[in-house]
Amino acid sequence: MKFGIIRERKNPPDKRVVLSPKACQKVLNTHKKAEIIVEPSPIRTYSDDMYRQLGLTVADEMKNCDVLLGVKEVPIESLIPNKKYFFFSHTIKKQPYNRKLLKAILEKNIEMYDHEVITNAQEQRVVAFGRYAGIVGAYNGFRAYGLKFGLYQLPKASELIDQAALIDELKKLRLPSIQVLLTGRGRVGNGAREMLDGMGMRRVTVTEYLEETFHEPVYCQIDAGEYNKRKDGVRGNKANFFAHPEEYKSNFFRFAKVTDLYIAGHFYGQGSPYLFTREDAKNKDFKIRVVADISCDIDGPVATTIKPSTIADPIYGYDPESESETDFKNNDAIAVMAVDNLPCELPRDASEGFGEAFIKNVIPAFFNEDKDGVLQRARMTQNGKLTARYAYLQDYVDGKE
Repeated sequence: MKFGIIRERKNPPDKRVVLSPKACQKVLNTHKKAEIIVEPSPIRTYSDDMYRQLGLTVADEMKNCDVLLGVKEVPIESLIPNKKYFFFSHTIKKQPYNRKLLKAILEKNIEMYDHEVITNAQEQRVVAFGRYAGIVGAYNGFRAYGLKFGLYQLPKASELIDQAALIDELKKLRLPSIQVLLTGRGRVGNGAREMLDGMGMRRVTVTEYLEETFHEPVYCQIDAGEYNKRKDGVRGNKANFFAHPEEYKSNFFRFAKVTDLYIAGHFYGQGSPYLFTREDAKNKDFKIRVVADISCDIDGPVATTIKPSTIADPIYGYDPESESETDFKNNDAIAVMAVDNLPCELPRDASEGFGEAFIKNVIPAFFNEDKDGVLQRARMTQNGKLTARYAYLQDYVDGKE
């Protein structure tokens, strides 16, 4: 089986890669029938020479490979017909901007495997960059807070080498007695928590957070059960919420009344109530002044997120009264950090973590006849058609949705 590590061609440039040089070496040492060719790239976080130094072939020979491994969407004109591809296609939610991409994948008889739907037998995702989005998102939130109030200036995450360097910068801060709220306990939320714990911030319970006065910066991490409640007043739980989100309403505003910096790292499912609305943000008791929206659902559950921001220009202001963008330093503005490709700012750490998971959960499937069904579940297209699992996308492909 010959694997090709493709060059990332999407703009803005992405330095991440599925397999680092050491990860490639590990694959070759573990699977004697595996071959790997690395397509030359001027932007990858690991240089071509770093692959060559470990004995890997770097060459423009992707057409000779069986399976092509990438991170972001491959431009339509760069797709090689009749190949197996792995990348984030951003089509499974019927994203309008990628309909033509999925149509081209079918027309070119490409067997598409989307990283987002690589799961185990329990339908849990096994490869993801979420942890690194949480790490960078939390850092960027504190950077935005410093810039909003003119308290300090942190370097951009993309200017630092790894997570340890980010934590070192956060440790230098002398913060006022702010209250920081973190939603989510998945990969993203827990990645953000690593940063809060790493910088030495004290974690408090929900009751303490809502009722006590603090003389130091503190944070509270909450999940769906704490920021939602059942409409009928019956005690709910997380499993029930995810199964029947329409039966719940937001209980978030109690946190908004005491929070200075909000880090959004939760998962938002269709039909779930919004955490806070634009009307909530107008309320005189709404205290949040900085939002680091890692989840970045536009015009969704975090009402201040009206657009994604970029690594180059990561912060914008939201004016609650006009419900529009403004200078984030304005007194009445809520500063919003909503970069939608955060792991790109920590490309080496992100690539290494992703590669470890890919080697553990995906590569073996090519050599054990996919005995655990990993490839079968992630295979979106085959023989020019959508597979049964993804047949729901046919109307989307046809332009009927």
